Amino acid sequence: MDYELIRKIRENTDIVDLIGKYIPLVKKGKNYFGLCPFHSDTNPSLSVSREKQIYKCFVCGEAGNVFNFLMKYENISFKESVRLVGNEIGVSIFEDFKRVDDKNKVYYDIYDIANKFYQNNLLSKEGEKAREYLKTRNLDMDTIKEFQIGLSLKNRDTLTNLLVKKGYDINTLNNLGLATDDYDTYINRIIFPLFNFNGLVNGFSGRIFNGENINKYLNSKETPIFKKGENLFNYHRAKESVRQDKFVIVMEGFMAVIRAYTIGVKNCIALMGTSLTNEQILSIKKLSNKVYLCLDGDKAGESATINNGKLLMDANLDVKVIPLSDNLDPDDYILKYGSDKFYSLISNAINYNDYKIKVLKKGIDFNSSNDLANYINLVLNEISLENDEIKREIMLKNLAKETNVWYNTLEKKLNELLSKKVSVSKTNFKEPLVKVKKFDKYEKTLQTIVYYMVSNREVITIVSNSHIHIPLDSYRILIREITYFYEKYGYINIADFLTYIEDNKELKDLFSEILKLDIEYSEDKKVILDYLKVIKDYNVALEIKRLENLIKNEIDPNEQAKISNQIMKLRIGSESND
Repeated sequence: MDYELIRKIRENTDIVDLIGKYIPLVKKGKNYFGLCPFHSDTNPSLSVSREKQIYKCFVCGEAGNVFNFLMKYENISFKESVRLVGNEIGVSIFEDFKRVDDKNKVYYDIYDIANKFYQNNLLSKEGEKAREYLKTRNLDMDTIKEFQIGLSLKNRDTLTNLLVKKGYDINTLNNLGLATDDYDTYINRIIFPLFNFNGLVNGFSGRIFNGENINKYLNSKETPIFKKGENLFNYHRAKESVRQDKFVIVMEGFMAVIRAYTIGVKNCIALMGTSLTNEQILSIKKLSNKVYLCLDGDKAGESATINNGKLLMDANLDVKVIPLSDNLDPDDYILKYGSDKFYSLISNAINYNDYKIKVLKKGIDFNSSNDLANYINLVLNEISLENDEIKREIMLKNLAKETNVWYNTLEKKLNELLSKKVSVSKTNFKEPLVKVKKFDKYEKTLQTIVYYMVSNREVITIVSNSHIHIPLDSYRILIREITYFYEKYGYINIADFLTYIEDNKELKDLFSEILKLDIEYSEDKKVILDYLKVIKDYNVALEIKRLENLIKNEIDPNEQAKISNQIMKLRIGSESND
């Protein structure tokens, strides 16, 4: 790929503007700060520098330029990130990018063939009954094609035979869950493909449609490319709509998402189970800080809403709930009441804490003093979890009005709860555990030299003219590459050098490690000379140690005297340089 084109794209892209489209940033001093999307961040720890065109997180240590941010955020390749950033500034790149690493490419190829096979089956004569069933579920052909819905046939070996004939090993098909004991896993089921976050098929869910008395759904097992606790249905398709709408709707099943899509609600994703995992929450956080839960309207859905809402709130997300009536799921609700009523529910979504209080209220006998007291204590506990003082006051006034208990009495009790929570949080609070790599003073010196070199081209000249030997191979190679970059392109900066070493994982990891450190740059040339002297002294110390080991094994007195003389000269030379 043309480096000059990549450089042009990078130079014409403001990293603050780009990252600001994904996460809110606030200016503090020279830099901008926001919640880091690469770990469960509750206090803004991601720093973005407009001056250097780089970002770094002071907690998890992630660092890089615009391309690195998109690679990590979107889980895409370097070339794909270049294309996306290019699109932002109107530079179209038409190269054919591989979306999958070579290690898993064969698995995605197999799933792609299987997906096309299932789609063709649905459109064939054998798919007539399945198409009729989908029609009864109010799914038209446009929706079927959009979600690539397919059909597995009645024969037990149609897919396996096809894939084996194409040269794929039957054991691989068994391991991927497409075959079970060498025969097709999915038999006579409507097939819903599952996608990873980049839009590649990595699993299937098969649904019965002919009334058979077997499990309604048959889902993909865990494979090298499908992890149930990491996937979210429709994530890849919903990304753009979420960015436009500024919030994401989380549903329980993929039929709910598909139904919402048919009425134009396209910012929906679905769980691959009933409970959110940490990995899924982090992925949701990448989409938006505003999450609307729209789970099933029955008791199980109510419980799932409360549990998942708490997990999302704990991750510092703004959570609202779209409550459904009549024990309906979103699919049935939309079919029964129509799009206008569902849009109204979205517009009037209620805060998670309000929803939880509403659920607590169910079954309470307000004529019973015990029931009423228990209810008040439960609600006060919920109010104490709210961080916004204004919201707390509104909730407290509503509780006083609802229960006919004096506001001052409730406020006193709430303050007691709040003071207890503060004391507990103070004693139990622990800083996030961050693995801090320890370096000796010589490696720290090398790190500083590297940082100075990419910060100021004059330092490159000083280091080159010193002809100093760099004792550690990895740093020697890194410094050589910095020098080569400057000599070839006539300039140096951190953002472009990161792009330059993108294909060299060892150098990239080492350089990223240096960027994580809080190194303060100085314009004083004497400072860099002092650092170079530290390395010179280190080299002398290494040579003295080598000679001392040599003298131990030398039996010739004359040779011992020569070596001792060398050691003395080295020591005198080192002292005279002090």
